[in-house]
Parts: sequence; C-alpha cells; structure tokens
Amino acid sequence: MSGHGMRIAIAGIALEASTFCRHRTTLEEFHVTRGTELLARYDWLDADWAREIEWVPVVHANAIPGGPALPEAYDALEAELLAGLDDSFDGVFLDIHGAMSVLGRQDVEGQLAAKVRAAVGRDVLVSASMDLHGNVSRELAEAVDLITCYRMAPHEDAWESRERAARNLVGRLHHGGRPLKAWIQVPVLMPGERTSTRVDPAKGIYARVPGVEGMDGVLDAAIWVGYVWADEPRCRAAVVVTGDDERVIAEQAHRLALSYWDARADFGLAAPSGTMTECLHEALASEKRPFYLSDSGDNPTAGGAGDSSVALRTLLADEHLAASGASVVLASITDPVAARACTELGATVTLELGGHVDDCAPPADVTGVVTAVVDDPQGGIVAVVRTGNISVIVTERRTPFHEEKDFVALGLDVRHGTDVVVVKIGYLQPELFEMAADWRLALTPGGVDQDLLRLGHEHLGGSVYPFQPLMDPPDLTPEIIG
Repeated sequence: MSGHGMRIAIAGIALEASTFCRHRTTLEEFHVTRGTELLARYDWLDADWAREIEWVPVVHANAIPGGPALPEAYDALEAELLAGLDDSFDGVFLDIHGAMSVLGRQDVEGQLAAKVRAAVGRDVLVSASMDLHGNVSRELAEAVDLITCYRMAPHEDAWESRERAARNLVGRLHHGGRPLKAWIQVPVLMPGERTSTRVDPAKGIYARVPGVEGMDGVLDAAIWVGYVWADEPRCRAAVVVTGDDERVIAEQAHRLALSYWDARADFGLAAPSGTMTECLHEALASEKRPFYLSDSGDNPTAGGAGDSSVALRTLLADEHLAASGASVVLASITDPVAARACTELGATVTLELGGHVDDCAPPADVTGVVTAVVDDPQGGIVAVVRTGNISVIVTERRTPFHEEKDFVALGLDVRHGTDVVVVKIGYLQPELFEMAADWRLALTPGGVDQDLLRLGHEHLGGSVYPFQPLMDPPDLTPEIIG
C-alpha cells in the first residue's frame, strides 16, 4: 500500500489509577488535546517515514495518576474518541497507559480497545503504545494488532516507544499486514520501585529485549511489569513478542517470560529503605547534601492522593530534626483550602494540612510564614509555608515535583541550599537522581504503599507472587494471537 492517501487516526485515554487511593479523577483533571495541539504531541510526525501519512487527530486525554476515574468522566472521553473513528482509516495509533481504572469497572483498556476495533472494523490495523507499568489482558492483546511498551524505568524512552509503535504501524501498512502476537502473562506483580531498569534483575532482563526485536521474523518485543496498586485479575507481568515467524516469537516470548519468573525473588528496592523516621535520621547523620527522601506511599505520579500528612507529621514531631537546624523542603501537600489561604506573601498562616483525602493520618497543624506563592498551570496556587527549619510546598491541585525548575520557581535551592529534600515520589526521576548526593526510599503508608500485603488485594484471580510466595511454577507457554 502506498503512503499517499493513507490515513491513520491518533487517539487515546491515559490514566494510571490506584484502586487503593481515595482520590477520584474527575473530567476536569484530564488534559484533553485535539486538532493541531494533539498532532504537536508527536515530533516524529515530521520524520521521513511519517511525512506522507495523513495523521488524523481524534482526541487524547491524559491525567496525573491518582484514584479511579469517575464513570461519567471516562464515558464522556470514550464517547468522543469512538465518535471520531470509522472504517475509512487505514490504521489507528492508540496512545494509552495500561493501568487505567474507572470506578466499578475492570480492564478498562481492554474494553476500550475492543470498542475501537468494533468502530473501525477488522481490516484496519491498530497499534497500541503503553507504559511498562500497564497490564495486558487477553482482551487487549486480541483487540489490537501491534502492541509495545517502554523499556526503561524511569521512563526516559517514553516518546521513543510511542514512535516505535507508530513506525511499526506504518511499516506494516506499507507491507506485511497483520502480524502474529505471542502473548503470555507472568504471575508476578511488583512495584516499579523493585523493577527499575537502572539495576538488576530488571536491567538485565530488559537488556534482552532489543536483541529479540532484532531477530528475523520478529517485529517487536515487550515486557510489562504490570500495575501493582490495582486489584484486578489483569494485574500482573506480561510478555508480547510480535512478528511473522510463529516458532521464533513463541520461543522468545517464553524465554523472556521465564527470565522474569526466575528473577521474582531477586527484585529489590531501588534504594536503601526504612520508615520515614529511620530514613530521616540516616539523612541527618550523613554529611552528604542534598539528601533526598522518597515519601513513596503517597507518590501522586504512581496513583497516590498527594495529600498524606504522614511525612509532614513525622518531620514536625522529630526532636532530632528540630535540634539539628538542618533545612528541609517537603514537596508537597495537595490541599486546595490551605493553598487558597496562602496567597499573601509574608503572611503568617495557621493550617490543617493534608489528610483530607488520604486517611492514613489526620491533618497536620501547621503555623508558618508564606515565603513564596505562584500561580502554576498544573498545580494552581502553589505556596511555600516555612515553619521552623521546614519549608512545606502546598499546592491547590495535584502536581509532581520532578525537576529542579519546579523548586526554583518557588525560590528553593534544592541542589546547593537545602540539607534534606522530601519528595512524594518512588524512585527518583532522572534530574532529582542526578542532584541527590544520597537518597532513601521511605516506606510510608498510602494509596501506593510498598508494603503490598498491607494493601489487601482480593481480586487478582489466582496465585500471584509475592502474594502467594510458595506457588507452583506456572505454565509459561505463550498463546499465539493472530
């Protein structure tokens, strides 16, 4: 098929949602792009291989991870997406996450892919790009023709993976048609903090993927870690090898799945860990500065509510910290009422901070001085309240603090001028990782708790490691899906 006149739709709804988080994702929390704004998301549309295609922007919606989406919010987005699709397209590039939850529903991406398939018909090729922390149910694998995911955690290859999904789609439309998929789920479910590709065993396992992709008869290979903070039968690791040689893709999918299963007991946390108090005391005892602490149980970019007061209450109550004089920045507490009380620079405010959505601890009583306040496109009102030697960032809306510029905008020097930085995050994102002289992963409670057994999964649908640590070896024979 010639590229001239070829039409490919771009569409997707993306959300990573913890079913253990009390936050609910509303329609207003989705950033929705259409038209030229949607096309501008993908700089590879100007590449030689993409230039002759007519890329049709349908709709894309993306929200910061949190709790499940409200059904009415999701339904409005899904209806718009499906209304923009029909059988006049040659292909669909489906840009999704894989760990979206909607209140009261299961396997949302599988259902969405099936509806996309119904809208465009059997002859249109559908290529899905996903996060490696997504889940691949059989329904999802069957509904799409090509499927891939990131190979790095942190996700430094996110846009490269999207380009690969689109490029593979264009290639198969030019020649090759619908490939086969060797799909297998692996009954292992780990958090990202135990499967970072910076360290083994995940580093070594994922290093094998490009070699498999490069084999004759193989188009793509992908390993999904799965999403541990949702309680659904689809939640587990998965492998899909796509290509035309059934024997080769089956063998390689089995090899990758077996390597993941065999490493299950070796997946360790990406940094030394402990309670928030233990990690704080290690930071205070160290001469390394800045020293970063991850408030991992309330990471809003993994599905946490972002308003847990556990870390803040620990800081406020710690006598060693008060006596040390060490400067501390806490990023951040989402509290719209408190943020709206912090609009006057230099004002002394008394707040009941956090603990309004995440109920692991009650709100923290804080009296302090507003040392900075900005209006942020994502976070709304963002203020810094200083109480003693602690500077607390308060946000009106949930927002991540992943880059130095996020702090600089508030007059905070977290590279040279702060002793301890507490961030609601899991493994440190690349820029923070580079800045940190040392760091610890604080094992705090919350919607994305690292203590998996404390969460109370009930609906995984069978034995899954580490919830059943002494389970029998699984049958890792892949299923071939045409």
